[in-house]
Amino acid sequence: MGLIKISILFPLFFLIACSAAYEKVKKIESNNPESFHQYLLSNYQQKANFEAEEMHDWNSAKLYSEKALRAMTGENIYPEKITYWKIPEDKLKEIRIGYDNLISIYEEAIIKDPQNLAKAISSLDCWAEQEEEKWQTWDIAKCKDDFVKAMHEIYNNLLTEKKDIEAIKEEISTNTEDKNQVAIVTQSENKELMQIIYFDFDDFELSEISLNTLKSFINKNKKDLSNYIIFGHTDTKGSSEYNLKLSLKRAEAVKQILLSIGIDEKNVSILGKGESDLAVKTPNNTKHPTNRRAEVKILN
Repeated sequence: MGLIKISILFPLFFLIACSAAYEKVKKIESNNPESFHQYLLSNYQQKANFEAEEMHDWNSAKLYSEKALRAMTGENIYPEKITYWKIPEDKLKEIRIGYDNLISIYEEAIIKDPQNLAKAISSLDCWAEQEEEKWQTWDIAKCKDDFVKAMHEIYNNLLTEKKDIEAIKEEISTNTEDKNQVAIVTQSENKELMQIIYFDFDDFELSEISLNTLKSFINKNKKDLSNYIIFGHTDTKGSSEYNLKLSLKRAEAVKQILLSIGIDEKNVSILGKGESDLAVKTPNNTKHPTNRRAEVKILN
């Protein structure tokens, strides 16, 4: 009889605990956030509202509500560790890469882009949660998309100053012996546009979001601009020789996308920079997602 009472009462106590946390969170005014902790509160409050009111998923509502309350006290919130979730093996690697990328830029992003950092943290939790539940496929896609977009915004905001057009022309002129260089025609007055594409560690394949971003950028500008320079870059993890080859593969992968959408090959130059031109300065043998990139620069 005692066991029966416990089995009945335990779910009731759990629901009460969930409800208590959520009741506190839903009453909090979180409009117009301005700080990292306010952004966290706002993001997790929205997710708690959705899980409680729309999905009636009180377990997830409890998680998001408690993280919102902790953020309100000034605690720096991190995404849940990968071991917290029961994620299918075929999805685990991708989420783990996302987690590692986020942790590697966490401290910098708090200062330079707290808004997108808060969005990335909450979206990664959402992505992992939905992958674990494995039935709201539309929410899996949205949470993943929100995470990747927020991370790319962070990468852009972490970049150091860019080279001006004269430095680019000088770089091209001093690398004419590179077999992968194609001569380009420049004018005295040039217009420059740039799109940055990011890669996962030790990879030169473009993500779907990067691919769509690149195609959109090119299609928007190819009518007016015709000369393209692609610089491939890596972080400092691994040997300089390996990274030089990897950076060239990244530049070549982007070049192939340009060719596939109608850009004439004679108008495309590529250059592998290896780890020699870091966007964010790091010690040697250090992973950093902002440095794993290709820069597409368009001149006319």
